[in-house]
Amino acid sequence: MTTLSELHVDVDARVLAIREDRPDWPCGKGCDSCCRRLAEEPRLTLGEWDLLRAGLAALPPERLSEISRNMAALAGQRIRPVVCPLLDLASGSCPVYAQRPVACRTYGFYVQRDLGLYCHDIETRVAEGSLADVVWGNHDAVDHRLAGLGEIRALTEWFENWESGKSLASAYDLPIAAKSGS
Repeated sequence: MTTLSELHVDVDARVLAIREDRPDWPCGKGCDSCCRRLAEEPRLTLGEWDLLRAGLAALPPERLSEISRNMAALAGQRIRPVVCPLLDLASGSCPVYAQRPVACRTYGFYVQRDLGLYCHDIETRVAEGSLADVVWGNHDAVDHRLAGLGEIRALTEWFENWESGKSLASAYDLPIAAKSGS
């Protein structure tokens, strides 16, 4: 098992434990609030990108084209919050859910020491005292484990480099006669 897959197993266990204790937990299928209100563009390690890239490569060309347009728009966007460029806005679902980054897996279930919970719905419940017994995951420990998974880049940068590489690979795959125009 790779370091990333071990981390996924640990995160999934924490998420499951919280959900078992709290069947009414707001994070789950049908909730896309965090995807529509990201504080900043997602940043991924090389290990996370490799997994996400495999999910993207399996998408239908039309969906991948839409994601490409969303990535280009996000790369130039300065206004915050941002919408995840992978989110299917019509359905509110993630087309690469199984390959999603660790930040997406931990959001709403993990906190960083003294940095808050971020999700408005969860913050409201904490303020009301209704989540006082929740054993949150330690996001500082997750960040430490992620540090060993390679270079960290913005999602749009990983995507742009991947698209550029695909374009170059396609050009090199053409027969010599097609390249020369004969």
